[in-house]
Amino acid sequence: MARFVVEKNSLTVTSPEKIKGTHDSAIGNFGIPQYGGSMAGNVVFPKDNQKGCKEFDEFGISFKSKSGALPTIVLLDRGNCFFALKVWNAQKAGASAVLVADDIEENLITMDTPEEDGSTAKYIENITIPSALIGKSFGESLKNALSGGDMVNINLDWREAVPHPDDRVEYELWTNSNDECGVKCDMLMEFVKDFKGAAQILEKGGYTQFTPHYITWYCPQAFTLSKQCKSQCINHGRYCAPDPEQDFSSGYDGKDVVVENLRQLCVFKVANETNKPWVWWDYVTDFQIRCPMKEKKYNQECADAVINSLGLDLKKIERCMGDPNADSENPVLKEEQDAQVGKGSRGDVTILPTLVVNNRQYRGKLEKGAVVKAICSGFEETTEPAVCLSNDVETNECLDKNGGCWQDRAANITACKDTFRGRVCECPLVDGVQFKGDGYTTCEASGPGRCKINNGGCWHDTRNGHAFTACSDGGEVKCQCPVGFKGDGVKSCEDIDECKEKKACQCPECSCKNTWGSYNCSCSGDLLYIRDHDTCISKTASQQGKSAWTAFWVILVGLVVAAGGAYLVYKYRIRSYMDSEIRAIMAQYMPLDSQEGVVNHVNEERA
Repeated sequence: MARFVVEKNSLTVTSPEKIKGTHDSAIGNFGIPQYGGSMAGNVVFPKDNQKGCKEFDEFGISFKSKSGALPTIVLLDRGNCFFALKVWNAQKAGASAVLVADDIEENLITMDTPEEDGSTAKYIENITIPSALIGKSFGESLKNALSGGDMVNINLDWREAVPHPDDRVEYELWTNSNDECGVKCDMLMEFVKDFKGAAQILEKGGYTQFTPHYITWYCPQAFTLSKQCKSQCINHGRYCAPDPEQDFSSGYDGKDVVVENLRQLCVFKVANETNKPWVWWDYVTDFQIRCPMKEKKYNQECADAVINSLGLDLKKIERCMGDPNADSENPVLKEEQDAQVGKGSRGDVTILPTLVVNNRQYRGKLEKGAVVKAICSGFEETTEPAVCLSNDVETNECLDKNGGCWQDRAANITACKDTFRGRVCECPLVDGVQFKGDGYTTCEASGPGRCKINNGGCWHDTRNGHAFTACSDGGEVKCQCPVGFKGDGVKSCEDIDECKEKKACQCPECSCKNTWGSYNCSCSGDLLYIRDHDTCISKTASQQGKSAWTAFWVILVGLVVAAGGAYLVYKYRIRSYMDSEIRAIMAQYMPLDSQEGVVNHVNEERA
């Protein structure tokens, strides 16, 4: 039996106390659920237009949140119009999310989009807020609390909507090569083109394992020879697809779509064998552009040209496809039909397109940013690749009051960082300078170079071409007023008036004049100021002092020269004496030619 699994997210009532608790809600299959994140808000049930089938402007109702208030989550009743229209009208009135209360007691169902035509497509593709269906009795509890004057706060949580067991995500896309099925096909093709880049980055980096799938159905055996089955099926009614134009007498047939679906499956298998599974995205997008049905190019000749341009082995792909006219099973398509049946936590695949992430069906708008966010929520926390922290999936919470994080407006520095899981407040690293603090109320530059960043958050000023700062690069996160100033070092440093406070120029002959960050001291008459001793002396005494020092140095130099000369004479005399003694000793044992007259007493004794 077919089994359809409703994908759910957790809904927790945080107040009032009497209805506090956790409940299930069924994720709507349109809009953008906040996969990996959560939303806290106030529930509002409108007095008029309670089913939301008309625009709320007609009733003068607005759900826009005031500055500093929680987001508005609108509660509406089921009935009278499409689910998507209710959500669209609430979104236009300023709602951040929508809950639709069921009108009968039943198991939760998935709110799906209606069959798209020109009028519905205009608003379905523009729905950007999340929505969910809740049970009738729970809806009544919310309404009763609101009517009793209670403020109802709830928290919508999508963090467990997609399992995230490890550092790799397995996901699959159930798609179709048919490009003549209306608005839904156009949206699918646009999604494939937009998402291709992110998909290939994830696949090439080994972060994900992607598998494409295609839905087929079989023709009952009693009708395999009918015109309908022959035009829509291959392999004698075993694998079928609807006629693209719903006209069996003209245009392309359903069997043409099945054959192209089979070709795209084999393109993936051959590309995967060469360890380049991401080439499937290139083939599908190129085929859409080069081989559209409208231009009568949806055929094998055009497909072969695309395959050759991508350097794929055409013969391998043809062997993979087999014979579509054979009265036998096709192993590739048989495997696809088996995969359609739900297994584990995943239900049967009955809707096209369908995205499955970590064996859970994705619900919501098939849009690049939303899908990347859903895939990224499937990674174990802290193992997400860089693409998960890109602008495409940021929650943009930092745009609203800086996300409640620390900010230095003057230096344009913030501790707020958007991620697909929501904003985080972490002190930043700027130009090699690490800020330290809690990220919410304080972040201070630390370490070498900190004074380069907005002067380290310290006081600074410039006067008369001289710069003064309370910041020091000594490594301490501290602002201290420089010498000659006093204050907290952060907001202010005031010049100390050394003259007024009698901290300088206190000698009787001294005259003091305060300057910015310093002071000047002068003496009256023929006197000079000695700053180190804070005193005045006469210029004559100063000159006499200089003369005395000069005489001292002259005498000192003379003594040094005399001592040096005496040392040289002493060294010469000692050397001469030593030479004569050595010569005398040596002469006793071996006469020298120049010393024939010297008596050899040693030889004389032996004779």
